[in-house]
Amino acid sequence: MEESIEPSALSKAGEAAVSLKTTVDGSQTNGETSGWTPSSWTNKPIKQDVVYDDRKAVAKALAKLERSPPIVTPTEICKLKRSLEDVALGKAFLLQGGDCAELFDYCEASMIESKIKLLLQMSLVLIYGAHKPVVRIARMAGQFAKPRSSPTEQHNGKTIHAFRGDNINGYDPDERTPDPSRLVSAYFHSAATSNYLRASLASGIADLHSPLDWGLGHVKDTGIKAKYERIIDSITESLRFMRTVGADSASSGLETVDLYTSHEGLLLEYEQSLTRRLKTPAAQRTGPVATETVKSPERESTVSDDGKEWYNTSAHFIWIGDRTRALDGAHIEYFRGIANPIGVKVGPSMAADELVSLLNILNPHLETGKITLITRYGEHKIASILPVHIRAVQRSPHHGTVIWQCDPMHGNTFSTAQGIKTRNFSSILSELSSALSIHRENDSFLGGVHLELTGEAVTECVGGSEGLKDVDLSTNYTSYCDPRLNEKQALELAFLVAESLRGR
Repeated sequence: MEESIEPSALSKAGEAAVSLKTTVDGSQTNGETSGWTPSSWTNKPIKQDVVYDDRKAVAKALAKLERSPPIVTPTEICKLKRSLEDVALGKAFLLQGGDCAELFDYCEASMIESKIKLLLQMSLVLIYGAHKPVVRIARMAGQFAKPRSSPTEQHNGKTIHAFRGDNINGYDPDERTPDPSRLVSAYFHSAATSNYLRASLASGIADLHSPLDWGLGHVKDTGIKAKYERIIDSITESLRFMRTVGADSASSGLETVDLYTSHEGLLLEYEQSLTRRLKTPAAQRTGPVATETVKSPERESTVSDDGKEWYNTSAHFIWIGDRTRALDGAHIEYFRGIANPIGVKVGPSMAADELVSLLNILNPHLETGKITLITRYGEHKIASILPVHIRAVQRSPHHGTVIWQCDPMHGNTFSTAQGIKTRNFSSILSELSSALSIHRENDSFLGGVHLELTGEAVTECVGGSEGLKDVDLSTNYTSYCDPRLNEKQALELAFLVAESLRGR
C-alpha cells in the first residue's frame, strides 16, 4: 500500500525547495539572505532547472527522501578526503569513470559487476605502470540526471520535454513530463547499487589473489590480453614470494579495495533532501595540514564546536557541471556548504579570474584535495587554455590544494553524417596526452582522469586498436545520452596513460 505523507512532514528547507520547483518563473521564496543552509540555494538563480506540475507530489517525494537513511556515511566520505589529499600532493592518482547517464535498468548484478571489474582492471594497470596508489571513484549509484542544451525537442510535429534522465522523466515520448516520484525511485536504485557494490567488495571481487577472476570480458585483442596477463603473472609471483616469507596475511589489505560513488549534483532538491548534519570522525576534526606551497592566513577547521558538519549523503563525491557553475548561481551556493570533496567541470568558457573566484567560494579554508578541477576543453583547445588556468591557480592561495583531472570525453563529441553522436578514440587520447605534457611543462602534474565508460561491448566511440568506424556504431549503440568507451578501449587508454606516467 502506498504510504500517505502529508506536506507538513517536510522541513522548512524542503518547503522552500517545493515552492521553487513548482514555480515556473523560479522566484525565490525562502526569505533567507545571509549565511548558508541546505536550502539557501533557493534564493539564487538556477540553471538546468526542472519544474514540476504537481506541488503535492513534489512535497511527498521530498518528505520521503528527508526521512530516508543516508546512502553513504561521514566515515566513508572522510576516508575519501584523506585519499584525495594524497592525490593533490602527487602521492596517488585518481581514476573516475562510469556511465554518462545511468538508467534504472542498470541496477542489475551483472552490469554493476562489469563496471567494478573494469575499474579494477584499469586501476591495476595504472598502479603497475605508474608505481602509485590509485583512488577509484565510480560514476555510479546516482548518475542519472544530465544537463541538456535545450529543455524541449520536437517529436512528430509536437514540442515535448527533452529526456533529462531516469530520475526526472522517461525516454519514451509519452513519459516526458517531469515526475517527482522518480526522485524517490532514484534514491532506492542508488541505494541498491551501493549496497551491491559494497557486498561485492566485501565478498572478495577485488581480491588480488585471484585477479584473473576479473576476466577480460569482451576484449579479444591479443596485444591487450598479453599486456594484462604479464601484469597478472608479475603480481602472482610477488604474492607467492610474500606468502613464502609470511608477509601475505589476512590483514595485508590485498583482499579488497575502496571504491567510492559519485554523480553530478544537478537536481538540488534531491541533493538538499539527502544533506544531513552529522558528526565528523574524530581524526578529521583538526582540519587538513597546510602544504608549504600555500601562502595564506592560517587555515581554520571546517568542523563546528559540536563536531558536526553538513554532509551530502547521496554519494561520496559530487561535482558541478560546466553549465551550472555560475558564481552567483544556485549550484555554487549549495556546494559551498557541504563537507564532501567536490569536483568542478572547467571548460573553454571559464575565465582565469573566474576560476580563482570559484575556488575562493568553494574552498575558503584551503583544504588540500577538497576541490577536483575536471578540465574538458577538447583536443584543439587544451593547448591554449589549460596553461592559463594552471598559472592562475599557481598565483593564488589555492596552489598545491587542487587536483587537476582531465576529462577528455566531453570536449570531443561530434555527430556523424547519419546524425549519430560519437567520439574518436584518437581525440580522447590526444587531449589526455596534451594534458600530461602541459602540466609537466608548467611545473604541475595531472592528478587523474575522468572517463565515460562501460564494461559492456558497446560500439559508441570510433577508433582504438579495434578500428571502429562510423558504420560500426549501429552494431551495439545502447547509450541514451553520450557515447562511452567500451571495455577494450578503456583498457587500451589505461595502458597508454600508465606508460606516460612512468615516463616511457
